[in-house]
Amino acid sequence: MIEIALYEPEIAPNTGNIMRLCANMGAKLHLIEPLGFDLEEKKLRRAGLDYRDLDNVVRHPDFAAFLAATKGKKLFACTTKTTGFHTDAKFDQDAVLLFGPETRGLPADVIESLPMEQRVRIPMIPSSRSLNLSNSVAVIAYEAWRQLGFNHAV
Repeated sequence: MIEIALYEPEIAPNTGNIMRLCANMGAKLHLIEPLGFDLEEKKLRRAGLDYRDLDNVVRHPDFAAFLAATKGKKLFACTTKTTGFHTDAKFDQDAVLLFGPETRGLPADVIESLPMEQRVRIPMIPSSRSLNLSNSVAVIAYEAWRQLGFNHAV
């Protein structure tokens, strides 16, 4: 199953929503520190409901530790700073969808470390800057899951 990674997430309710999404998809969630909130924060608990207690969340002290833990998997930078749409990407079981923090997105060096076919964006009208992080994760994650035939779904 695909995995989701949040690079230095800043807003607790977004992460709570993403925890719930991952639990419902059977996807592992990677949280790359530093986090902009405490995992026990009330807003995170409210957004994640009872799904936040599942064993699908892994914390990494930094990006290097995350890379070591996901070695051999195919990373996709999910960013507004590329041209390829998420629907054109070829996702497989080893895909890890990497999203940046809400206020600044992924660092340029992280994006540029991946080949163009592993940099994806969601189409938007020209006057738009970005979608909410949890909405972006849902859009791209469900496209990846669709490509895998919604494996393990009921």
